[in-house]
Amino acid sequence: MNKKGITLIELLVVVVIVALLATIAIPVYTGYMQRARRADAKTALEQVRAAQEMWRAERGSYSTDIAQLQNTMGAPLTAISPYYNWSFTATGATAWTAQATALGGQATDGNLTINQDGVKNPPEKWSK
Repeated sequence: MNKKGITLIELLVVVVIVALLATIAIPVYTGYMQRARRADAKTALEQVRAAQEMWRAERGSYSTDIAQLQNTMGAPLTAISPYYNWSFTATGATAWTAQATALGGQATDGNLTINQDGVKNPPEKWSK
């Protein structure tokens, strides 16, 4: 007997297997993407810190304007990591804080901050 095509049972078995694999793979992939985006944000904040130190070495005080720093960094922070909202607070010429606030699907990851002393918060997000 020649058998041409597939039966409905065979098709359902394939659909169930694909669904099981997707149930496992999608959350794993999402976790990897979230960690990769967090790494981009940490890198961008470290670039802000390096740019601030360069600014201070050249001018004797920290910059109070993020736009000035972005010129020395070569790219705006939103281009480096668009999954975060960037804020910069300078309290005079001796202290500053940069913060990356997670957006969209990244929002469950929380915020990252760094200051002039290199203090990184929250520490558990920076160590991963």
